[in-house]
Amino acid sequence: MLVVRPITPHDYAALYTCAVESGHGFTSLPVDEGLLRRRIARAQEAFARAQVSEPGEEGYLFVMEDSASGEVVGCSAIEAAVGLSESFYHYRRGKEVHASRELSVYNEVETLTLCNDYTGVTELCTLFLRQPFRKHMNGRVLSRFRLLFMAEFKQRFSTTVIAEMRGVSDDSGNSPFWQWLQKNFFSIDFTQADYLTGIGEKTFIAELMPRHPIYVKLLSAEAQAVIGKVHQNTRPALAMLESEGFRCRGYIDIFDAGPTVEADLVNIRSVRDSRRLPVKIGVVSSTARYIICNTRLADFFLDPGRDNHMAVALGLCHGGHGSRMRIACLGVRFGHIADVKHRLCGQQLQHLPHFQIVVSHLDSARGPAVFQRLLGCGQQPILGGRLFVVAL
Repeated sequence: MLVVRPITPHDYAALYTCAVESGHGFTSLPVDEGLLRRRIARAQEAFARAQVSEPGEEGYLFVMEDSASGEVVGCSAIEAAVGLSESFYHYRRGKEVHASRELSVYNEVETLTLCNDYTGVTELCTLFLRQPFRKHMNGRVLSRFRLLFMAEFKQRFSTTVIAEMRGVSDDSGNSPFWQWLQKNFFSIDFTQADYLTGIGEKTFIAELMPRHPIYVKLLSAEAQAVIGKVHQNTRPALAMLESEGFRCRGYIDIFDAGPTVEADLVNIRSVRDSRRLPVKIGVVSSTARYIICNTRLADFFLDPGRDNHMAVALGLCHGGHGSRMRIACLGVRFGHIADVKHRLCGQQLQHLPHFQIVVSHLDSARGPAVFQRLLGCGQQPILGGRLFVVAL
């Protein structure tokens, strides 16, 4: 069973492993002990801040854990508002027209202009799932639950949400786009520049980056070919975001030229099409697939089970009777809650003490036992509440 939960200081070693395995070009997860420990501390502060009326410098960092082994298998994060304490750079793609009526000459020239246009927006970032676990829709769960989190706590986030997509680079971390910039403006390689940015040392950008628009035609053919393109490992993440309504508006990363996609928070599909509904215990005949999650910051629960029995287990846990819930369920049909109650042998389910997402398979031999073992505090049985439902 996989659990997504807020990161804790005990997860430092695992987060460091993720940073190492993420490879070159993963700016938000640098291999740096001090920065990683500070990110963990920031996340703890963000989750502990109960009253937030507008987005600030909160950083919400989560890890996905295999509850059977205790191994952390991935991470993902949300930055509430970027660029408030340090500059947040992009290249904006534009055009200049050079024309002469007398000479019958008309040329459109594509340009790249350094900018800070995304200052203050919310960023989805630090999505990384270790290779052996890239199956069973785990990556989709690890990414998409953040949208449901933002849907419930809109006041914590900007009206605009972005995600920077990793650009093209080879296994050694060489970026064709950066190689041209390095040759003409810098004397450091891509991995060093990317690392410095990741640890917050961005002064060199303002000092060395060209201050005037760059004519794309002056770049090497290799550099031009990767502008707005994503790394092959990033294509599934981009496809998921595009299905949610994210689009590239002409902004690219200043190092590897990967695209940045954006969407208005209220127009993200999982936010716009969601509804709150009361729980009704019974048989559901619909074969549609849903994500359902609770509406409480401290207890967030998700099960992307594979049949009817697993999905409805979520209706039995989290929060007291009549409390609101936002339960996320991925790729299943709903069955009868009595089936799950029977599987758990009539045991009272207890609520989880922390914000968590649980990915379980209750039909497996040890599923119910593992499920029950994770429920940590309190004895109040949960039979209903309010649901937040969004169709896939």
